[in-house]
Amino acid sequence: MKILSLCPSNTELVEYLGFTDMLAGVDDYSDWPDHISRLPRLGPDLSINMDKVEELKPDLVLASLSVPGMEKNVAELEKRQIPHIVLNPQSLADIEQDLILAAEKIGKPERGILAAKEFAEKIEALKLISSRIEKKPSLYWEWWPKPVFTPGKVNWLTEISEIAGGMNLFRDIELASVQTDWEDVLNRQPDYICLAWVGVRREKVNPDIVLKRPGWSEMEAVKQNRVLVLEEELFCRPSPRLIEGAIKLAKKIHPQAFSKI
Repeated sequence: MKILSLCPSNTELVEYLGFTDMLAGVDDYSDWPDHISRLPRLGPDLSINMDKVEELKPDLVLASLSVPGMEKNVAELEKRQIPHIVLNPQSLADIEQDLILAAEKIGKPERGILAAKEFAEKIEALKLISSRIEKKPSLYWEWWPKPVFTPGKVNWLTEISEIAGGMNLFRDIELASVQTDWEDVLNRQPDYICLAWVGVRREKVNPDIVLKRPGWSEMEAVKQNRVLVLEEELFCRPSPRLIEGAIKLAKKIHPQAFSKI
């Protein structure tokens, strides 16, 4: 079977299922696993080259609605009658179901069931450790610095925070993504500041930038050096790799509790 992926989280889902050898093309931003580097590129996720998609004659295209604006890709796939499925995971449970759905469409349902089971087991193992932690620090997640965007309650990072033994600072707002400002964050006094800017590699983010924000140098999280620069690819993409991110985070905020996982 010849598969095309139109966004990084879908490419990672295919790898988690063990079907990367079926990939015949990916979007420009897919960067994992390493061996996809030789595959044809289909353009950025918001501007996929549909002529190229059609030329490759795929058996299945994995489309997505994970970023606003991707709807036009889906509309074009439908117009051209290219076989596809549309994934739009907002939670860990959604990712689990997408593993099952994608494997079914690929014709290997048993692999999807197994992958979903393995994924769920990793989550439960983290939940078990987290449930024993009494003091759970609040985490301010920064997706973008100006304007300031942070995940709200209806987002996988609220779940990731919990299974890593913490709490999303903006879990009180019933949105997937919240536009706020530096003063609001300052008033909420997070225990940790987690910088994971969408589309920006970890090494390009300077944690000292928070010192330039009014009042932030007096924030306890800053004074205690609890500013974490995290890999955006492990936290900002709704793929099974979120568990890898959760484990990394857990070991940073609760090193003893999570030392054996």
